[in-house]
Amino acid sequence: MTGKVRSRKLKAGSFVFWLDAVTVFTFALLFLCTMFFVGCKSQQDTGSVQNIPIERRKADLLKTIDRKFENPQAHYELGLIYQTERNWLKAEYHYNTALNFDPAHSEAQAATVKVFIESGDTAKSKTYADIYMKKAAVSANGSFRLGFAFQKQLLDEYAFDCYMQALHLDPTSAKVHKQLGYYYLSKNDKVRAEEYLKRSFQLDPVQPEVAGELGRLGVEVRIPQKAERSPKKVEREAQEKGT
Repeated sequence: MTGKVRSRKLKAGSFVFWLDAVTVFTFALLFLCTMFFVGCKSQQDTGSVQNIPIERRKADLLKTIDRKFENPQAHYELGLIYQTERNWLKAEYHYNTALNFDPAHSEAQAATVKVFIESGDTAKSKTYADIYMKKAAVSANGSFRLGFAFQKQLLDEYAFDCYMQALHLDPTSAKVHKQLGYYYLSKNDKVRAEEYLKRSFQLDPVQPEVAGELGRLGVEVRIPQKAERSPKKVEREAQEKGT
């Protein structure tokens, strides 16, 4: 009798233990499923939030163009959005429209060249790059702006050619020498970077950022507390600020 009672107790205990294990496993499974669903929902929400500003910006630009079609900057910015979406035809259309209203829009020129490269038409990209560089060759500032626009599009070779063109047109431009120095820094060519940055600092010693880069390159420089500026230099600085 005692053995049967003990056996029943053991079976009852085993059954309770089994129920507890099943309960724990069920709750654990429900918890994991809930967390997975929340994670997926969160990713979906995050993606939609990230896409909203782009779509909203596109809608705003389309409204701007609808109000004033001859707005080159709006066409350029809309072209950038289509370029990120890999919609080459629409991007090219809006860049061309921007250039129709502002033929000297260097950022639209550089972006047009990049679109041809990304769409696989490298021959056309080179043709257009040459055309834009020839147009910019009328001034050092124009060449510099186009070079900077090319560099923003990560088209370093074209950017370098534009900077050298600008330097040929104005060998005394501190701004061009500085940008060439930064260009060589980005290529980890510290020797040439130092050469151009030193020349830029000689042409315009009131450049704390250039002095800082030279200091990091191990070049000792001294920033004058008050540097006298010639009328010609003042005029050049005013022109550069206007670019």
